[in-house]
Amino acid sequence: MLIVADENIPLIEEFFASFGEIRRLPGRQITRADVHDADVLLVRSVTRVDRELLEGSAVKFVGTCTIGTDHLALDDFEHAGIQWASAPGCNARGVVDYVLGSLLTLADIEGADLAQRTYGVIGAGEVGGRLVRVLRDLGWKVQVCDPLRQAAEGADYVSLEQIIEQCDVISLHTPLSKSGDFATWHLLDETRLNRLKPGTWLINASRGPVVDNAALRNVLNAREDLQAVLDVWEGEPQVDVELADLCVLATPHIAGYSLDGKQRGTAQIYQALCAFLGQTPQVQLADLLPAPWLAKVELSANSDQAWALAMVCRGVYDPRRDDADFRRTLTGPVDQQKQAFDGLRKHYPVRREIEGLTVHIEGHNPALTKMAAALGCVVV
Repeated sequence: MLIVADENIPLIEEFFASFGEIRRLPGRQITRADVHDADVLLVRSVTRVDRELLEGSAVKFVGTCTIGTDHLALDDFEHAGIQWASAPGCNARGVVDYVLGSLLTLADIEGADLAQRTYGVIGAGEVGGRLVRVLRDLGWKVQVCDPLRQAAEGADYVSLEQIIEQCDVISLHTPLSKSGDFATWHLLDETRLNRLKPGTWLINASRGPVVDNAALRNVLNAREDLQAVLDVWEGEPQVDVELADLCVLATPHIAGYSLDGKQRGTAQIYQALCAFLGQTPQVQLADLLPAPWLAKVELSANSDQAWALAMVCRGVYDPRRDDADFRRTLTGPVDQQKQAFDGLRKHYPVRREIEGLTVHIEGHNPALTKMAAALGCVVV
């Protein structure tokens, strides 16, 4: 069996070596010739997999080690009889940690009390749904917009217009679609961006074109009251440098790039391939993940809750480092910037997740206990 895989997928050999030969290639450069003799194709979000790439090949299974599938032409797979799998939820916690770190940075800049803001989450799937649970468990006010889930579940959702009119913070977690009942391409266009409440914080860690980047640049230039955090960009790896300069935080599509999330995605696709081949999985992710650098945090019961929240979150991950690394690449020729964008992703430093961190509280403080538990920590 020949497996062609994006070179940035971690633990490829550990999970897939037993199936046969592995050929690792840069994800953006995988061609029709590369996959002609392949039985399995493993990708991330930067590889467009469609009929043009696969026609005439031996590929029978395509796995993307990502939550999203907008880079996969699923109708083409069905017509060709190709089995496919994605990794829903694999990096959801990493994105939640990114949003928490971004909120802390925005709060520091404006001197804002995070507990007093109203949060709007657009998209309540694996990522958005988990973010909503964390924010609500912290005791914060959250409104959720997800028309597809609302139609299916009839739960307590609000409209996009309500989010725009009522929320101080808007965090985007939708898939990318140009058609259907809830098309998300340029979901936030210039008209909607101009209608944001004064002082709104906008965070996009979903897909770049969910926000009209040119319109956002115009609006941010015109309205100093708005603050934006962007991890995803239209046309990436090419980035609108002027827009990046206007953002409080700008990062190269790494919100979900925790070590746990990336390796979890590989494990999920390994399990899917085993199921496709009718084999029992022999490799377990728990045996491969290294011990976290920060294993335990000790807090006094008289700790200030806002300080403790920031300390726990930033002790594990602070997006300001990624912002600084990214901004240093936004100079010089465009081709150089594009290479640097991919280079930052390829050589991304080790980053773990807040969930599972042990927090020991010395003394009795129910509010601190609730905060740590809301973050997903193990409280002792």
